[in-house]
Amino acid sequence: METKTADISAQQKASWNKFSPGWKKWDDLVIRFLAPLGDAMIAHLDPKGTQRILDVAAGTGEPGLRIAERIPEGTVVITDLSDGMLQVAVEKAASAGLGNVEFREADANALPFPDDSFDAVSCRLGFMFFPDMAQAAREMARVLKPGGRIATVVWAEPERNTWMTIMVHGIRKHLDLPPPDPNAPGVFRCGRPEMMAELFAGAGFKNVAERDVPCEMQVDGPAQYWQHVTEIAAPVMAALEGADAETVERVKADVMAAVAEQFPEGRMPGIARIIVGEK
Repeated sequence: METKTADISAQQKASWNKFSPGWKKWDDLVIRFLAPLGDAMIAHLDPKGTQRILDVAAGTGEPGLRIAERIPEGTVVITDLSDGMLQVAVEKAASAGLGNVEFREADANALPFPDDSFDAVSCRLGFMFFPDMAQAAREMARVLKPGGRIATVVWAEPERNTWMTIMVHGIRKHLDLPPPDPNAPGVFRCGRPEMMAELFAGAGFKNVAERDVPCEMQVDGPAQYWQHVTEIAAPVMAALEGADAETVERVKADVMAAVAEQFPEGRMPGIARIIVGEK
């Protein structure tokens, strides 16, 4: 099991590093899209004073960088499996003049920190990709101080997130792909209600609660949507890489037509789910 987990982590690290330039390019769009998720997490964590806060699987730095802005006398430790993604976060912190942020390449299944190290832990859209979600939750509980708060966000059910499923449907129309393994790392792996709440309770967190958080991707039009998703979504590109150019063009045409028809103003809704708890 440990070997399999390590193999998955290695594959994910390579994938995130490969797509980190795309995430840097589209960072402004992503930040606007996911801002409500970070707002909900920060509201629960309520960072203050000289607290030391851990942001796990932070990618290009959120919500860790926003938390750092809130607590200039505190410290935020930003981690990610991908050094390429972390480098984007480092550049953003420097541009914002944030001197209270530390960066650490780290696997969520084996956090390199002592027990009871942090006042709060955040993890935005990371759990869906962890090889062993229960182990990651236990690790976050281990490094959190007694009484400390945790907040994570995952995507809700796929039918409530057309911003992604419109691409998936277009691909499946033209490519004969096997159905996804519901237990394998993936965007909607944690979509079942209460799944994450049960996971948190199993890791020993108390006062666990969850609720939906709406958000909205704003694109300039179908062409921008296609370019954005194909430059940041590894599963999408993995599916398209096995297709010939003519098939890819058919997928592209269908997806762009669907976006134009369903979202003529470029406003694509999504639903995430925030799960909170305390140690």
